[in-house]
Amino acid sequence: MFHAMKKHGTARRLALLTAATTGAVLLTTGPAAAHVEVEADNAQALAENVKLTFVAESESADAGITELRVVLPKGIASADVAYDKGPEGWKFTARDDGYVIKGPAVKAGEDAEHSVVVKQLPDAKELAFKTLQTYSDGRIDRWIELAEPSGDGHGNEAPVLELKAAAPGAKPASPSPSETQPASPSPTPTETEPESSPAAQAEAKEDDGGLSTGAWIGIGAAVLIVAGGAAYAVRRRAGAQQ
Repeated sequence: MFHAMKKHGTARRLALLTAATTGAVLLTTGPAAAHVEVEADNAQALAENVKLTFVAESESADAGITELRVVLPKGIASADVAYDKGPEGWKFTARDDGYVIKGPAVKAGEDAEHSVVVKQLPDAKELAFKTLQTYSDGRIDRWIELAEPSGDGHGNEAPVLELKAAAPGAKPASPSPSETQPASPSPTPTETEPESSPAAQAEAKEDDGGLSTGAWIGIGAAVLIVAGGAAYAVRRRAGAQQ
């Protein structure tokens, strides 16, 4: 009987050990937990001068993070984002669809954190910031998937910032002067051109049958000379007949 109880206890311990081992294997083979997170000091729609802080968790024990490319959501222009701080030596560059921050690799296994200041958050319920995370060995983690309405994720979801409703009376900030100032009107052309201009001379030439004013004066003088000569000849002939 003693041997039977001992055997039963051993089997029970083996069963517990097997279950624990299986659970550990399942946990280690599941999807990676690392991702990018975003938070704000004032996560509210239409809030102004809001600081956003991003934390990119490392998924590599051998390579450090060297670059983060963030695609801004609709309603936030890259011109309205100012760099605050980030890893030592990293530089900020604005792009048409967002911005890039990069520099010397952070220590392998360590997270990369940076922050930016947004002029104004849009009037929305949530904002997704698609992010590409690059490592010193060339590896790229693409945190760009959007969560399904059912709540099911894809494992590479983009960081999302949930916003509170806008404060009463809050309005979109006025556009910058450069956006509202109308373009300088083009100079108004003069209604008439100076008579001395080539165009005026050409126009006068066309109106006078293709001859210039000087030509017409010469013709007039020639006509007068011919007429005068004819009159003189007529008078002389009349005198000779008398």
